[in-house]
Amino acid sequence: MATVYRSIGTASRNQLLARLPAADFQRIALHLTTIPLHARQLLHKQGDPMREVYFPNSGVVSLATVLDDGALIEAATVGDEGLVGIEALYTDDPTAPCESIVQIPTPHESAEMMRVVDFRREIDGHRGLRDLVTRYAQALHAQLVRLTACNARHDVNERCARWLLMAHDHMRGHDFHLSQEYLAVMLGVRRQSVSGVAATFQKAGFIRYSHGDMAILNRPGLEETACECYRAIRSAYEDL
Repeated sequence: MATVYRSIGTASRNQLLARLPAADFQRIALHLTTIPLHARQLLHKQGDPMREVYFPNSGVVSLATVLDDGALIEAATVGDEGLVGIEALYTDDPTAPCESIVQIPTPHESAEMMRVVDFRREIDGHRGLRDLVTRYAQALHAQLVRLTACNARHDVNERCARWLLMAHDHMRGHDFHLSQEYLAVMLGVRRQSVSGVAATFQKAGFIRYSHGDMAILNRPGLEETACECYRAIRSAYEDL
């Protein structure tokens, strides 16, 4: 079946776009196209020029660094609170520093796509989108800095709990589908390590996990297990 593209209507589920003044949104909407997303879809390839930016309406997009041996390590995640392609805020000809990969699919998942040239014109000429994206960039930078320390210092149980909580936040508390293999890749650990953590969390009653379907049953317990980085990252986005 051919991919269907459509123009955006009068509202958006992306929180940055939803917070724009009505006049700004109506002007920007002329340059937005709603596109469907699917699991493992590559939005930006590391090292390639960026032609578009994306405002997710749902799901989770991973920003992951590709190492020389082909390994992927997640640097940050983006949900409907943000923008994929923040580099376009700083230059007219951005290059992708990492892979942008759709990670957690949801029914009818989509994003608002905008050409970089139109994004730059809006950023340069109007304050509405520029101010929102600049504030979002600060929160994303805080996430990147915090996760650098997290990956170096905290154990796999703490990091896995942090990741699941962040995904749960992105998904607005809904259940989601996630393979152990992919979570292991994103955390930079062996699949067996993730399997052990998942079994421990299930036994403790924190989660229900079967055939890739993840349900968070006990958030307080998971939050107590997670490292301090979850609270720090969440606070940065709440400030946004």
